[in-house]
Amino acid sequence: FRTGKTQLCHTLCVTCQMSITDGGAEGKAIYLDTEGTFRPARLQEIATRFGMDPAVALENVAYARAHNSEHQMELRKMASA
Repeated sequence: FRTGKTQLCHTLCVTCQMSITDGGAEGKAIYLDTEGTFRPARLQEIATRFGMDPAVALENVAYARAHNSEHQMELRKMASA
């Protein structure tokens, strides 16, 4: 606990959207939440810090809450289809 995993995931959800020249991948993100820690407001704060439109950044993140490991695997399969 309290090692920064959620912060890292929120930051990656934003930075993966950045242009390639800025170190991003010009992509979108999927956040499979296993602990109930996803915070849209925090993601928007991070987007603002990186000079991105917070609403657009949030729109480019697909979110799902996984309630157990079986559900997590189902969500992963759906995301890769």
